[in-house]
Amino acid sequence: MRVHLGCDHAGLDLKDHLIGWLTEHGYEPVDHGPFWYDAEDDYPVFCLRAAEGVAAERAEGKDSLGVVIGGSGNGEQMAANKVKGIRCALAWSEETALLGRQHNDANVVAVGGRMHSLEDMTRFVELFLAEPFTEAERHVRRIGELSAYEQTGELPPLPPRPAESPADA
Repeated sequence: MRVHLGCDHAGLDLKDHLIGWLTEHGYEPVDHGPFWYDAEDDYPVFCLRAAEGVAAERAEGKDSLGVVIGGSGNGEQMAANKVKGIRCALAWSEETALLGRQHNDANVVAVGGRMHSLEDMTRFVELFLAEPFTEAERHVRRIGELSAYEQTGELPPLPPRPAESPADA
């Protein structure tokens, strides 16, 4: 599986570590930068490219995933989620890494290079990459609502209001 990576200066050390870790574990890392430390770099330059790489390959039927890394992961998640077809989950625990895949079929994970230890962040990525989407009907339905909105810009319909029971009257 190909794994696209992008970050900013705050995620550079983790990205470099993950490239080696991914290779050792049978993944094919694709580095979208940065390639050197620059305290003034802009995460959208690199994270948008990583997300575009994932989106393009998934459109071709490949099972590629992505990892975007920053100081907190928040901005990087926002950048990745601007790319059509991307669902990027911010992982700050093992459970959020797993749920991003299980419930949301996230295809990119964001982590904060200044928020956790190298070991913890590597574990979040490991869990995210290995976890399958559950394909439960309610999750498929919700993702469908998001995808339809992404395509049309039309909000999903509100659910019908439940009928009042005699006790409510």
